[in-house]
Amino acid sequence: MRSAVFYWFMKYIVIGPVLKAVFRPWVVGREHVPASGAAILASNHLSFADSIFLPLMLDRRVSFLAKSEYFTGKGIKGWLTRLFFKGTGQLPIDRSGGKASEASLNTGLEVLGRGDLLGIYPEGTRSPDGVLYRGRTGIARMALEAKVPVVPVVMVDTDTMMPIGQKLPRIVRVGIVIGPPLDFSRYEGMENDRYILRSVTDEIMVALQRLGQQRYRDVYASTVKNQRPADRDGAPEADPRPEPAATGTR
Repeated sequence: MRSAVFYWFMKYIVIGPVLKAVFRPWVVGREHVPASGAAILASNHLSFADSIFLPLMLDRRVSFLAKSEYFTGKGIKGWLTRLFFKGTGQLPIDRSGGKASEASLNTGLEVLGRGDLLGIYPEGTRSPDGVLYRGRTGIARMALEAKVPVVPVVMVDTDTMMPIGQKLPRIVRVGIVIGPPLDFSRYEGMENDRYILRSVTDEIMVALQRLGQQRYRDVYASTVKNQRPADRDGAPEADPRPEPAATGTR
């Protein structure tokens, strides 16, 4: 109860009114977000600001899985960051892989099990250059295990407002485009089939690419981030259409 009151206070009294007045965010397709019940909001990820504006512009509470470093900072800055992330409904996760990935999956399933909205960035990290990258299959596993729809969401111009590495935002109007929910009930009981998980994930990425018309590269964003700057333009591009689930080629 205390958490819900704090979230409401931050969204409608402290943060929300200021951000809406300054950045004048717009939304298309708000009606595609279910009025009740659990669902996953699958969004492209351009900026730190994505996790701020999407929950701000929806009537329902959205919980995002955020890297744990945002909750462990020291000093006044660390305290303010932690306060902000807790106040906007974000949940700390360890992104080191292995058992940490399983714990993150369980955290997301707990949110969905309560009938709430869970925000996920399928790319796994922010795009380093505004390109849409290959999705990680964790989102597919959550959708199939929880038996929930996936709503594609495209953030617009948040990278112009606050690029990676910039500390203060530019005054730019940002937008959100929300597409129709994707139903994966045809794959019920197949959440442990890696080919099915890849097929579902690719279908989500296709929906995001079509909705936002972003350029697409069929490599992971984390791989591109680890490349030397001079090598990034050489990353292979591909049509984002998913391969058949049972081809066995991946």
